[in-house]
Amino acid sequence: MPLPTVETETAASPTHSVIWLHGLGADGNDFAPIVPELVDPAWPALRFVFPHAPVRPVTVNGGMPMRAWYDIAGVDLVSRQDESGMRASIASVDALIARENERGVPTSHILLAGFSQGGAIALSAGLRHAHRLAGIIALSTYLPMQESVVAESSPANSALPIFWGHGTADPIVPLTRGVTSRDLLQSLGHPVSWHTYPMPHSVCAEEVADLRQWMTQHLQA
Repeated sequence: MPLPTVETETAASPTHSVIWLHGLGADGNDFAPIVPELVDPAWPALRFVFPHAPVRPVTVNGGMPMRAWYDIAGVDLVSRQDESGMRASIASVDALIARENERGVPTSHILLAGFSQGGAIALSAGLRHAHRLAGIIALSTYLPMQESVVAESSPANSALPIFWGHGTADPIVPLTRGVTSRDLLQSLGHPVSWHTYPMPHSVCAEEVADLRQWMTQHLQA
């Protein structure tokens, strides 16, 4: 069963899709309000798909159950990574991509997007996906499972374009964590459009404007 989702279509019969994953403890409604701010009327008809992560106990938050794409054991984000949880979420993203295919949107017209923990899964799923995607939008995030990403990266997505936005004052996912991930991705041949903003763990208007410009290049009809 695909995950439950919140969906918005910018026009009838969408030809392109954006699958957008929320951050820890949020849900699919979190980024739905960004659509009117972000969308350019010149773009092709788009379906935004905002899935809800499953509810699970999160160790770093005292075991409290909340919507999460995987468990987080420590504030450094990389010790004792919940690889099984990450791989289950990657499979959930693959199922959402397949559902868009069934609804007539080819994989090459699908962007994966995510904020924080959702961005970590968007990156992990996109790099490993068997068929060529349109690109990945990574916001205030990092690349997990770095040891296996080189071996498991899909040849189809070996030069996948990536938009990366990060706050210079982010206390949750430190900028250095993003920089390390960016450098690894660039070393693997990914064109990373890197943007930093004077903000904490959040999204700002300047970032939305930069993202709109990047999406205009990567939403070719």
